[in-house]
Amino acid sequence: MNCTLPLALTFLTKFPWLQTAPAEAGALARSMFWFPWVGALLGVVFWGAWAGLPRFLPDPAAAGVLLCLTVWLTGGLHLDGLADTVDGLGGGRTVEERLAIMKDSRVGTFGVLALALVLVLKFALFLSLAGKGTAAGLILYPVVSRWGMVLLAYLSPYARPEGGLGQAMTTGVSAKVLAGATVSAAALSVAALGVRGPILLAAAGALVWLGSLYCRKKLGGVTGDVLGAANEALEVLVLGGALLVG
Repeated sequence: MNCTLPLALTFLTKFPWLQTAPAEAGALARSMFWFPWVGALLGVVFWGAWAGLPRFLPDPAAAGVLLCLTVWLTGGLHLDGLADTVDGLGGGRTVEERLAIMKDSRVGTFGVLALALVLVLKFALFLSLAGKGTAAGLILYPVVSRWGMVLLAYLSPYARPEGGLGQAMTTGVSAKVLAGATVSAAALSVAALGVRGPILLAAAGALVWLGSLYCRKKLGGVTGDVLGAANEALEVLVLGGALLVG
C-alpha cells in the first residue's frame, strides 16, 4: 500500500508531491486504502486555516475564504462530479439518456443549482461549526466523505459499458482495501470527535448503501462522477451531523 499514497494524494488534492506512483488501474484501486488519510490531511489544513483566519477577518469572510480553500485544494474535482450527476439524474428519462447527459461537458440548470446549494450549505455550516466551538468537524468531514467513496465503489458495479476512470475504482477495489480504509476512518473519527465520530461514520455508511441501491436503479451502477457527487453529499451530511452532535 505504501507506494500508492502519492497517487491518492495527487488524485484527490493539489498538494505537491515529489514522488510519483504508477497510475495504472490496479494502483488507483489500491490507493483507495489511503483515501481517509488524505481526507485527514485536508481536514487538518482546513482546521488550521479556520484557527488563523478569524484573527484577521470577520467570521463570515473567514468562512468564505475557507470555502474557497476547500475548492482550490481539491481542484473542484468532486463538485464537477456533482454537477454532472445531478444533470443526468434530473434530465434523463432512461439509463442511457442519463449517462449521456453526465458525459456532456456542458453544465445544465440542475447541475448549477446543485453546485450553488452545496456551496451555500457548506458556507453556512462552516460558519455555524466555528460559532458553536465544534471546529473538530472540519477535520472529520473530509475523512468520512473520502471513505464513503471507497465504500460506494466497493458496493456498486460500474455503469458505463465503454469503461472510464471510475471503472478502475469500482472493479479494482478489494475487500482488503475497504477493510483497511474503514479501520483508518473509524480510528480517525474517534480521534477527531470522540465517540460521536463513529456515529457519523455509520450514518454516512447507511447513506452510501442507500445511494448504491438508487444508482443501480437509475444508472445501472456508478461512475467517477457519481463517486464525486457522493463525496459532496457526505461532506454536507457530516458537517451538519457534527453541528448537531457537537
